[in-house]
Amino acid sequence: MNTKEKKKKRSFPTAYTVLFIVLVFAAILTYTVPAGLYAKLLYDDSTKMFVVTSPDGSTAEYPGTQETLDKLGVKVDVSKFTDGSISKAVAIPGTYEQLESKPQGILEILKAPIQGLYDTSDIIMFVFIIGGIIGVLNSSGAFDAGFASLSRITKGREYLLIVIVTFLISLGGTTFGLAEETIALYPILVPVFMVAGYDAIVCIAALYMGSSIGTMFSTVNPFSAVIASNAAGISFTNGLTMRGIGLFLATLITVIYIVRYAEKIKKNPAASLIFDQKEHIEQKFFHKDREVPEFTFRRKSMLVIFALTFIVMIWGVSSQGWWFEEMTTLFLTSGIIICAVSGMGEKKAVENFVTGSSELVGVALTIGVARAVNIIMDNGLISDTILYKATGIVSGMNAGIFSILMLLIFCVLGFFIPSSSGLAVLSMPIMAPLADTVGLPRDVIVSAYQYGQGLMAFITPTGLILVTLSMVDVTYDKWLKFIMPLMGIIGAFSAVMLLVQALL
Repeated sequence: MNTKEKKKKRSFPTAYTVLFIVLVFAAILTYTVPAGLYAKLLYDDSTKMFVVTSPDGSTAEYPGTQETLDKLGVKVDVSKFTDGSISKAVAIPGTYEQLESKPQGILEILKAPIQGLYDTSDIIMFVFIIGGIIGVLNSSGAFDAGFASLSRITKGREYLLIVIVTFLISLGGTTFGLAEETIALYPILVPVFMVAGYDAIVCIAALYMGSSIGTMFSTVNPFSAVIASNAAGISFTNGLTMRGIGLFLATLITVIYIVRYAEKIKKNPAASLIFDQKEHIEQKFFHKDREVPEFTFRRKSMLVIFALTFIVMIWGVSSQGWWFEEMTTLFLTSGIIICAVSGMGEKKAVENFVTGSSELVGVALTIGVARAVNIIMDNGLISDTILYKATGIVSGMNAGIFSILMLLIFCVLGFFIPSSSGLAVLSMPIMAPLADTVGLPRDVIVSAYQYGQGLMAFITPTGLILVTLSMVDVTYDKWLKFIMPLMGIIGAFSAVMLLVQALL
């Protein structure tokens, strides 16, 4: 009893506690970091005018022309604004002003998670609908029958699961920013990896790191590579070759790292970082004690419909401009069809759908609390100040040192501003001109931004990682133990790639 009590005391805090600690830390920063803002430029398509919002909140309108941009020092082609490539407010260089401090107190800290839940209601609804479908598929036995069939097919070459999943997800990340969408895959793939003899961390690594590496070395991803290049005043094709080479090599490094860990625990399950959670996770995702049902035509049809939903989602996100409202509608439609095909009757289908959704309430709360950190920083007016201080560090440096320091600066900025498009439009108009002063092409800044923010995404509590871990019931400390060596390797690799790009 004593031993159990001691073990309980030493257990790592939950995702909520970790996020709340970060939330309090962000609030403390609003007392110590000076408040300040850059003036922001936004194109109003209805009036064909630029609207400039000054740090004091006053607004002014200017003609929507290239001349206006040149006068304001925003070195971006006006067409990027008029065609909608840049739709968010862009920071104007040289306009930073320190403002009266707006410290965030206890009341603001308590209100922020509630505001975070409202702000992320679209993602939360998506998660609930996914949970409902999973509940129906689990109850029907479709997953159990499918996993049993898959385990027979991959027997003896289970490592191919890691290779295929990681490379495919990485491809999705680099092309259209596949990230939040992977949330739907964990309940499906965790049991597949467990059947193959691996643990849940292997599945998390294949999915989460595939997505992270893909977005870190984005090639044509509109939410990072394209929008950052546009905001920097260059074409996204600048630096594309280097990022493409980096993508392949970084994904290969990641696959090798995951496979080495996976094969080690396959030979010795006790070597798993989450061996003490093995029974709990198996009970949650893989009904080992349940008799494996026959893989009937009905069950196959349900899984095919579910798989086709993902294909349609990828098409919609990558080519039709879909986001969470459209994706959630798609999965709700798919869920209704799956319920009808299941043959379990309306009452039973709805009951299983609601049960499946309820199991992801914890995940939904994690999403809301993560957003609360950004709300505290935005309301405290310190995000722009951190960017302003960063620009003062790198002015007039040696080109090679400058590129590495930019990588480190974007690591810091990526921790505080996890949104790739948000960081791009805020930082690029400010940071890109600094490359001109040290004789570097601006695509080096774009790469430094991607590598820095992408690297921090491996561990940033305000990003997707705690949401992911909550879905699989793996604690943050276990993930850190697994990922930190790989983070060091990928970080060193990114620095080398950046130096090569800077010196070419």
